[in-house]
Amino acid sequence: MQPRIPRQSTQEQDSRLSDAARLSDELAAVVSGARRRAVRDRDRHVDTAHLLHSLLEHDPDVHAVLGDGPQVARLLGYLVQRSIGYGLRWQGSVEDSGAVPVVRDGDGLSPLAADAMRDCCLRAARRGDPLARGVDLLGALVRDPGARAVEVLGRAGVDVDELRARIDKGPGAFVT
Repeated sequence: MQPRIPRQSTQEQDSRLSDAARLSDELAAVVSGARRRAVRDRDRHVDTAHLLHSLLEHDPDVHAVLGDGPQVARLLGYLVQRSIGYGLRWQGSVEDSGAVPVVRDGDGLSPLAADAMRDCCLRAARRGDPLARGVDLLGALVRDPGARAVEVLGRAGVDVDELRARIDKGPGAFVT
């Protein structure tokens, strides 16, 4: 039986993203964690909410951007609810902005998650960093208002517009 979400080595991910930046080891672990979560949740694709959940579990820099404390706990609680039923309405559907036709290229990511992965690498390259990091991915996840990650953040009480602005300002804006 083939896995529903194809496995991908870091080198395979890097080869597709080599025109911008590569994934840091930490971010590669985030992507692997999101893939495991999608399989465990019986989802057909890794979506932006899976990536957000994995980021919150693995990356302390993302906690700093979100302000640590109760907001991160609320977010994690909301994401856990997704695993036990909240996300059932998403099951069997593909996360897509609707802007372009859905293309299934077999990488196991929803179209918006794939866009976010490419965008996070471009963000790192613009910063001059050869490695994309968790905050790069968070910035990419909040770019599209139709992303499931944006919905989750909003439902957990995060002001996504303010978060997007803080990420775009850079690391100095993360101190709360």
